[in-house]
Amino acid sequence: MEAPPVTVMPVTGGTINMMEYLLQGSVLDQALDSLHHRLRGLCDNMEPESFADHETVYLLRGQQGNPFLLRARRSLTHLPAPCHLRYLGQPEAGDKSRHALVRNCVDVSTSHSLPEFLGEMGFRVDHEFVARGRVFRRGALKVVVSKLFRVLVPGNVESTEPLSLSNLVELSVLAPAGQDNVSDDMRAFAEQLRPLVHLEKIDPKRHM
Repeated sequence: MEAPPVTVMPVTGGTINMMEYLLQGSVLDQALDSLHHRLRGLCDNMEPESFADHETVYLLRGQQGNPFLLRARRSLTHLPAPCHLRYLGQPEAGDKSRHALVRNCVDVSTSHSLPEFLGEMGFRVDHEFVARGRVFRRGALKVVVSKLFRVLVPGNVESTEPLSLSNLVELSVLAPAGQDNVSDDMRAFAEQLRPLVHLEKIDPKRHM
C-alpha cells in the first residue's frame, strides 16, 4: 500500500499510538478529471496540493516470520526536502463490521543519508516507483489521487513509465487507537464518490 506524499505526511511523536484508517480504489485516466471535479465540490474550499514523490521500499529478511518492510519517500518538487521513513503495521483483524482497514502507522523525517544507514542495517531495496498526483482534504479526511510510475533504471527518476491506465485513490484518516467511529465517516464520504470510484477495505495480504 502506498504511502502519502511527503509534502503532506504527518509525523507522529511522543507515545501516541497512531493508527491509519484506509479505503482504496482506482479510477481510469479518462475519468480522472471528473473525479477531481467531484472532490473539489466535496472537500474543503482550498486548492488541492500537487506532488511528485520517489518512494523506495526496503526489505529486511529475518530467519523467521514475515520480512520487515520500511518505505522511504522523498519529494521531487520540494528540494531539498527531508526524506521520510514510514512503517506500516499488519492490518488489525478487529471488528469485521469496521468499514476501513486499520493498521499502525509511524512516520519520521530523516536525513538524506537514510539509504546508506538502512544498507548498513541489512536492508535491501525491494522496489521503487514515482507517484504523481493531488491531495484533497475534508476536515480530518484525506484523499490522495496518484498516478504510479515504474522506475526503469534503478535510482533514475527521469526514466519511468506508467504502471497502468488507472490512478490509485486512497481515502485515509490518522487517529489514535480505538477511534473506530472515523470509519463510519469514511464510508459516508466514499459513497458520495460512487460511481466514479469504488473505495473498498482491501487487505494487502490477499494481494501479495
